[in-house]
Amino acid sequence: MLLGMWDAEQPRAVFVAWDTLGIPTYRHELWPSYQAGRVFDPELIQQLDLLPELCRAFSFGIGKEAGYEADDFLAAAARKETANGGQGLILTNDRDAFQLVSDAVTVLWPRKGISDIVRVDAQQVVERLGVLPEQVPDYKALAGDSSDNIPGARGIGPKSAAALLLKHGTLDRVLEDRDGSLAPQAEQLLTFRDIVRLKSDLPVELPESGSPNWLAGADKLRQLGANALADRVKARGGRLPGM
Repeated sequence: MLLGMWDAEQPRAVFVAWDTLGIPTYRHELWPSYQAGRVFDPELIQQLDLLPELCRAFSFGIGKEAGYEADDFLAAAARKETANGGQGLILTNDRDAFQLVSDAVTVLWPRKGISDIVRVDAQQVVERLGVLPEQVPDYKALAGDSSDNIPGARGIGPKSAAALLLKHGTLDRVLEDRDGSLAPQAEQLLTFRDIVRLKSDLPVELPESGSPNWLAGADKLRQLGANALADRVKARGGRLPGM
C-alpha cells in the first residue's frame, strides 16, 4: 500500500505511526472500558515490534510510544508539517482522523485497499458525519463510537448529535442549553471528548525530503524473509555498487 501511495501522491516524505498494544494509554485511565474486548493475534503483535525498524531502514519518520496511539502521532506530524508550511496526507481508515482535516490536511480513506481511496476534505467530513472537522470530538462524545467502546449520550444517536452541534456549535454549549437533560452525563461526556480528541502536541521528528532509501529497505525486508517484496523494492533503487 505504501509503495502504491508513494507512486500516486509523490509526497515529500513518509511518516508512519503505530499503537503499542497491550499497554494502557491515558485514554484507558480516563475510561477503563475504552476499546475493551479487543483481541490481537500474537503474529500481529510481533509484526508491530518489527515494523518500526523496517521503516527506519527506509528513512521514514516513525511514531510509537507506550501510552499513546498511532493517531496521536499522526496528528502531531500533521501539525508540525503544516506549521512549517507543508501539506499533510493522512492514510487511515480511522474516522478519528477526520478532526485533523483542514485546508492543509486531507485524509486518504481506503475503502477497498489501494484500489479505492477516497480523499476526505472538510466537505466530505460534513457529508459523512454532518459536522465540521473541528466538531468531530464533540460529535463522537455525544453519538458514541462502538468501535472504541464509547457509549455516548443516552438517547442521542448520530443524527441527533449532528443536529445539536449544528444548532449550538460545541459540546459545552449543548450541555449549557439543552434544558438540563444532559447535566447528569456532563462530566462523562466531557471525558469522552478528551478521549476522542487527538494529542497533536507530542514531539515528533519529521523525515527530510527525498525518496525513501529503497536499497536499505529491501535489505531489511530480506532479513525478515519477505524476499519477493524485497526484490520489488530493490528494483526501485537500482543496484548496489559492484552488483
